[in-house]
Amino acid sequence: MSRKSIRFYNDREVRAVWDEDHSKWWFSATDVVRAINNEEDYVKAGNYWRWLKKKLNKEGVQLVSITHDFKFEAPDGKQRLADAMDADCVLTLSKNYPNNRAQAFLDWFTYSDNSIDGRSKKKAYTLVESGLLESMEPGTVKSLQQIHAYLFGGLYDFAGKIRTKTIWKDGTLFCRAEYLQENLRKIEEMPETTFDEIADKYVEMNVAHPFMEGNGRATRIWLDLIFKARLRLCVDWSKIDKKDYLEAMRMSTTDASDIKTLLRDAMTDKIDDREIFMKGIDYSYYYEEE
Repeated sequence: MSRKSIRFYNDREVRAVWDEDHSKWWFSATDVVRAINNEEDYVKAGNYWRWLKKKLNKEGVQLVSITHDFKFEAPDGKQRLADAMDADCVLTLSKNYPNNRAQAFLDWFTYSDNSIDGRSKKKAYTLVESGLLESMEPGTVKSLQQIHAYLFGGLYDFAGKIRTKTIWKDGTLFCRAEYLQENLRKIEEMPETTFDEIADKYVEMNVAHPFMEGNGRATRIWLDLIFKARLRLCVDWSKIDKKDYLEAMRMSTTDASDIKTLLRDAMTDKIDDREIFMKGIDYSYYYEEE
């Protein structure tokens, strides 16, 4: 199965497929146009792309992959062959776009891969593919530290290190630093034999927020590790809306019912489906985008 990736521009999906032979990503041409135009309708975006492709071809601008063998999921859920562009072609398209809306997209496209999140996301892909997760002990603080260290090693000097400062985020005060180690010990000892127990443990770890940054991205992988080991299930994060997730997590400090509902409705037994985990990483990082 080809490695796939989803990036988000103004909440519009920009999907890509990895080309192992040439070591590069190919991006859905329709997705790129849809993102630039901020077009909700896939059909309209597809029509615009076909018109634009003909226009640029007449001007001598060749954009589309000559292989034409990359499949993307269509709105009806089926995998279909579609026009694809590599990174160089995306840059060329943006620079030759008929209006000025492409500049902001171009800035995002060229920046996102080199940002801390972009580089960390690549590490997350590698972590899943490496098999290292299988060697970690689910539900432990150590395994969460190992995940965090892998995701942010070389990017943050505190990668994998429990914070020693008290932090706030969006008005929420997380566990005070002087109580954090004891709190983490108690969380580690929490049972994890049922869905509710695992979800409660996840919520408590989120409230603890053991790292200075990168807690959500590391803890969601940690959560899936527990679900997979204890229940032979995992979360299909693509089924959880970003706004719903963020609001449910905000409310979970006093009432965890909403986040439990979202997680329960997104559970899948496809624990060996590589694409489920890769897509999960895409959405996990998407949740953190401002």
